[in-house]
Amino acid sequence: MTHANTPLPDGLFADDTGCPRCTWCQATPLYRHYHDSEWGFPVADDRRLFEKICLEGFQSGLSWLTILNKREGFRAAFAHFDAEKIAAFGAADVERLVQDAAIVRHRGKIESTINNARRVLELRAEFGSLAHYVWRYEPTAADRPARLTREVARTLATSPASIAMSKDLKKRGWSFVGPTTVYAFMQAMGLVNDHLEGCHVREQAWQARAAFTPPLV
Repeated sequence: MTHANTPLPDGLFADDTGCPRCTWCQATPLYRHYHDSEWGFPVADDRRLFEKICLEGFQSGLSWLTILNKREGFRAAFAHFDAEKIAAFGAADVERLVQDAAIVRHRGKIESTINNARRVLELRAEFGSLAHYVWRYEPTAADRPARLTREVARTLATSPASIAMSKDLKKRGWSFVGPTTVYAFMQAMGLVNDHLEGCHVREQAWQARAAFTPPLV
């Protein structure tokens, strides 16, 4: 906690209790809850990984808060991101989803989600799970900045690991998986910890990563 009159580093804000957080989550309680309990914590569940990479694709050109506010709508529309079920979607499902006001009604992104579900099944056949594939791209400590200030964070729209994963996914037929989208996915799923220095969640995310065993082949 910080005293109400104590100035915070650039990129942080404090709530009424003085708890410091990354500024980007300031807008709503839902956003702050997402920041505190999900963003930056490691994930090995295939369904959550697939959901996030799809939603990052839908976010392209929009804010994450817009997507977060519609997340339950996306889950209902896309069979709670069960890749096997989505892979069976056809033209009628695309037309249904284009009319669904609970999601972002972008035909290309809807079709991409169905395509990527089919590609997930191919990755599972090769690697055992989407998680096994994804965690191969976790950066080493040497590839990460020693201190993450807001100034440093502004330079982190992509990384060598996100560029490599994006390139490989595209080669495998995925869409809406550019390096920036993949890096945002890596931030959210705990492959990197981009909570700023001084954010009260940063150390919690590190502890979660230390207790986490990546599903490596």
